[in-house]
Amino acid sequence: MQYTLKKSLGQHFLHDEAICKRIVDALGGDVKNLLEIGPGAGALTKYLIELPFENYQCIEIDKEKMDYLHHSYPILQGKIIHDDFLVAERPFENNFTIIGNFPYNISTQIVFKILDWKEHVDGMVGMFQKEVAERIASKHGNKNYGIMSVITQCYYDVDYLFDVPASSFTPPPKVVSGVIKLTRNNNPYHIPDYTKFKSFVKTAFSQRRKTLRNCFKSILPAEKLQDEVFAKRAEQLSVKEFVDLYTHIYLS
Repeated sequence: MQYTLKKSLGQHFLHDEAICKRIVDALGGDVKNLLEIGPGAGALTKYLIELPFENYQCIEIDKEKMDYLHHSYPILQGKIIHDDFLVAERPFENNFTIIGNFPYNISTQIVFKILDWKEHVDGMVGMFQKEVAERIASKHGNKNYGIMSVITQCYYDVDYLFDVPASSFTPPPKVVSGVIKLTRNNNPYHIPDYTKFKSFVKTAFSQRRKTLRNCFKSILPAEKLQDEVFAKRAEQLSVKEFVDLYTHIYLS
């Protein structure tokens, strides 16, 4: 059974078996419930179905790929969800882990969806465009450090694992990819309102080249902006400093 490449879905098929095995191995041995996002032609799937998970599900938006997977791997009957991950319901009642070679065009949206499910997602191993992977893993003081860095690192420990060259894909993308691993850190900062905190971080980075005082002057009273921290730019603040500032402004 054949399948076609759909550029509209950002499809680049991973054919490097060594890379596939490294991604799967990065899961570790303590995963019980696994969700694979965008299995495509089964590059990772064929290794995942050999592992002893209590529950495995994959989610695929492309009906043609879903039919191909059912034909090639009969064991997947009843395990493929035909849906768009960005609007899908949680596939498991219990906590689970996510893995995938994510489409570049929606990869940041996938991360934010994972963060919406953070109480239920124990971790993730995923492949992104290298620039996005570096952004998620970046520390303060780095030009790649931004909204996604801060928000993700509040709830997950982030490890940048390895690069994946364009030659590992068919067709080869125009960029290098990167694989990262998220491990939930159980909210050590005790942020009470995720939505409000995310909005706060977005405001802080709304004018990257300007100081925090400029970014917040339209929404905070002048007396709150006198603290010396507001003379800094957002990229200079560590994750903890962001949480401390948010707490000082809104919770103290």
